[in-house]
Amino acid sequence: MQYIKLGRSGLDVSPVCIGCMGFGDPSRGHPAWSLDEDASRGLIRRAIDRGINFFDTANLYSNGASEEVLGRALKDFVNRDAVVIATKVSAASRNGPNAAGLSRKAILAEIDHSLRRLGTDYVDLYQIHRRDQLTPWEETLEALHDLVKMGKVRYIGASSMKAWEFSKALNIQKANGWARFISMQHNYNLVAREEEREMIPLCADAGVQTLIYSPLARGKLARPWGQATTRSRSEPEGAGQDEATADSDRAIVEALGAIAQARGVSRAEIALAWLRRNPVVAAPIVGALKAEHIDDAVAALSIRLTDEEAKPLTAPYTPRFDGQGVSEPVALRRVMEAATGFKASVLA
Repeated sequence: MQYIKLGRSGLDVSPVCIGCMGFGDPSRGHPAWSLDEDASRGLIRRAIDRGINFFDTANLYSNGASEEVLGRALKDFVNRDAVVIATKVSAASRNGPNAAGLSRKAILAEIDHSLRRLGTDYVDLYQIHRRDQLTPWEETLEALHDLVKMGKVRYIGASSMKAWEFSKALNIQKANGWARFISMQHNYNLVAREEEREMIPLCADAGVQTLIYSPLARGKLARPWGQATTRSRSEPEGAGQDEATADSDRAIVEALGAIAQARGVSRAEIALAWLRRNPVVAAPIVGALKAEHIDDAVAALSIRLTDEEAKPLTAPYTPRFDGQGVSEPVALRRVMEAATGFKASVLA
C-alpha cells in the first residue's frame, strides 16, 4: 500500500477508506442492513491486513454502535497511532434538545460521546455531517478549532453542501486563523458527476481533497443493470432510478461492464479506477459488507484507465435533476426569481 497526504496536511492515509456505516448493530437503528459485530470485525481485520489504515464512521450509524464496534476492533488488531479514524457530527445519536446540529454545545458534547464509544482519546479527522443551517458558521468553526487546540481532534473535514457555503467557511477559517478543513466528503461517481461543476474546482483551488461516499452509486456500478441487492431492496428510495437519466445511466453501466470484461476484472474495480483519474479525489469510501469489496478496492489501485476507455464511461452522462424534474441551474433561477421578484440571469 502506498499512502498519500490528505489535502494540504501531513496526514498519511491509504487511498482507500473503509466506510463503517454497515458495521454495528441493526437492532440499534439505521441502517437495517448493517452487519453484526463478529462479521464487522472480520472485515476490519481484512482491511488492516491489506494495508488500509483509514476508517470512516459517524455518531449516527446504528446510534453509536458503529463507533463502538470499530473502536473495539482497532484496539484488538492494531496500534492506535497506525490508523486514521474519521467520524462525523451533526446528526442526532440520542434524544432531546441539543442532541443534533453544529452548535458549540452539541459539538463539545458529541466529541466526548464519540471518543468514549471509540475507546480513544483523540479522533484523527472530525467531520461535520452536512451543514447546520440554523447555527452561524462562526460558532461551528470556532468550536471545531477549539477541539483541535484541546487535542481531542487532529484535523477537521466537511461534507456535502453547496460550493459557495464551503467557500464561505474556508474564508471564515482563514480570516480568524482557525483550523482549516482539509477534506470534503461528498457524493461523486460515474452516474453522479454534478460536483464537477463547482465543488471539485473549488477544492482543487483551495488544496482540499475529497473523500467519496457512494463511489459505486449504491452498487449500481458494481452489477449488471437492474440487478437488486439486499440494501437496494431495503432502501428503495435510494436505489430508485430517475426516468430522465435512466437511458444514459444504463449506457454507462453497460460500458463499464464491457471494459471490466475486456480487462478481466470486476466492475467495481473499473468504477473505482475512474475516480482515481481525478487528482482532487483522495480516496473512495468503500462500504465493505463482503471481503471482496475490500479486495476490489485494493485491486483498483493498480488499474490505470486510458482516455479511450474513459470516453464511453463519461460521454453518455446526463446532468442530474431535482425532485421536480428541472436541472439545478433552472431550480436555482426559480428560487432567485421568487425571492427577488426579477428574472435572474442563471444559465439553464
